[in-house]
Amino acid sequence: MSIFIKHFRISIQIIFMPIYMDRHDVSESVTAEIVAQLHREDLKIQDQFRCRGLTYWFDEHRKTAFCLVEAPDKNALRKMHRFAHGEVPNQIIEVDPKIVESFLGRIEDPAKAKNTSLNIINDPAFRIVMAITLKRSFPLKNNEILPTSSLRRFRQQMITLINKYEGSVVKQTKDHFLISFKNVSKAVGAACNIKTAFHQSNDEWLHKAVSLKIGLNAGVPVTAKKTFFEDTIKLANRMCLTVKGEMIVSSEVKALYDSENIAPLHEEKDCFFLTGSDENFLNLLMDVTESVWQDAGLKMDDLNKPLGCSKSQLYRRMIALTGKSPLDFLKEYRLNQALKLLINKSGNVSGVAYKTGFTSPSYFSRCFQKQFGFLPSDHFSSPWDPGI
Repeated sequence: MSIFIKHFRISIQIIFMPIYMDRHDVSESVTAEIVAQLHREDLKIQDQFRCRGLTYWFDEHRKTAFCLVEAPDKNALRKMHRFAHGEVPNQIIEVDPKIVESFLGRIEDPAKAKNTSLNIINDPAFRIVMAITLKRSFPLKNNEILPTSSLRRFRQQMITLINKYEGSVVKQTKDHFLISFKNVSKAVGAACNIKTAFHQSNDEWLHKAVSLKIGLNAGVPVTAKKTFFEDTIKLANRMCLTVKGEMIVSSEVKALYDSENIAPLHEEKDCFFLTGSDENFLNLLMDVTESVWQDAGLKMDDLNKPLGCSKSQLYRRMIALTGKSPLDFLKEYRLNQALKLLINKSGNVSGVAYKTGFTSPSYFSRCFQKQFGFLPSDHFSSPWDPGI
């Protein structure tokens, strides 16, 4: 009986082994054929390390390779690579295969590659990531609620356009979409047409109650961070959250688009192009804000010093990037966090006020009403739907 239990436990461990994606930064001389040969060497000895190579991606332009491997742990994966060919990965992260498939389109070798003696896959894992937020525009009068049919129709329009431009919806909620594109021109085309569809809609309710934000960024699945496409997704979401304009484009997406198209991408109304400096500033601003926003004694020095600029420089940069002064930006950030807490019933009004950095519940209520068009206490007594 004990032997049976032991083997049963081993079988369970094998069936439910985690899946990892690793990253290899290769030299300029490495080709798709060389990577295929290295992958073949992995497959020859993978059983010795209880690993199973599922597939890989290779980007000849950026000289990066990413392997998807089922393994008992990261160390076993490293040992397999070291023993097979000596090319140890630069980074390894654990991944959800469903998310990998949503972003990259597959979790096994392409059908064509399976029919060749050498499994040559010259398929980059680089993706254009689009974040879309449908934010409730405040204030509305008399606790008005946006008809769900208005948003349902526009969401369906967005899905139709995303499919037309070969995008893959990775994540979808009632007010947020995350989409992956392989082609930058198609990603930009989808974004421009979604923006056009929003403005050309004849639905007055939609224009009255909802604001559209689209963020376009680009990157690879494994970096020095812990999760899949973490850097790329985080910046795309932050662009939607903070940067002024309806369509915000990262510097890399702009450069890629211009390199692939005769006519460069031009800024239009409600369209904002970030520079590399803007992106660094935005990430640093949000990192600092997320660490100090609950501090009721926060002073502007607590923001401008970590950001490496004077008060006047901070003011100019934030107006240019977000359209808000540092004080207004912080207050709006706190109020949005307070709204989330109230929606989740995480305390009464006074408790939420103090938790979000306000020193006075009455001042908090005034600011909240000005921002959202209703008192925070109304949330507990009215049928108002805080979501979209």
